[in-house]
Amino acid sequence: MGKIFYVMGKSSSGKDSIFKKIQEEAPNLQTIVPYTTRPIREDETEGVEYFFVSESELSSMVREDKVVEVRSYETVHGVWRYFTVDDGQIDLENDNYYLMIGTLESYDRIRKYYGNTKVIPVYIEVEDGERLERALKRERAQKTPKYDEMCRRFMADNKDFSDENILECGIKKRYINDDRDRCAKEIAEMIKAQM
Repeated sequence: MGKIFYVMGKSSSGKDSIFKKIQEEAPNLQTIVPYTTRPIREDETEGVEYFFVSESELSSMVREDKVVEVRSYETVHGVWRYFTVDDGQIDLENDNYYLMIGTLESYDRIRKYYGNTKVIPVYIEVEDGERLERALKRERAQKTPKYDEMCRRFMADNKDFSDENILECGIKKRYINDDRDRCAKEIAEMIKAQM
């Protein structure tokens, strides 16, 4: 029986770079391409970062009961949706192992859909002061920094990833990212032990 290892954490916790390091440490893990209704960006490729679909295509998948979970975000361009589809990418019955990345909310929906024992949480944690410094450094490096959005995300993450919500999702282990390579190695070792 296969498993999904689900990486999550607050913004600026280093989850994206740890996700990539885990892929290097455990290259036999498969990844799942998520879906979105937002427009494709210049540096993206259809079917690599996302499958880019219209709202009507999403509605059709919902009617066909293929949508595992969906998250909606209000942007200056309107509502953009990000979602996971039961489209054959995930086959846990044939001893396949997957690496996914997302939010606590999407993790909760994925584990309810596939089962608690098949979806393993990988919660990345960084002390809030360090996380804020990382976010500020990253934002300062942007051509047009959006400090308001950085602060909004920081505050929203503190609410979304509250201790109460983490416990409610059954997450007991927290991987402390005070050293990216060490943290990624610890996670990769845990994953390999369960494969």
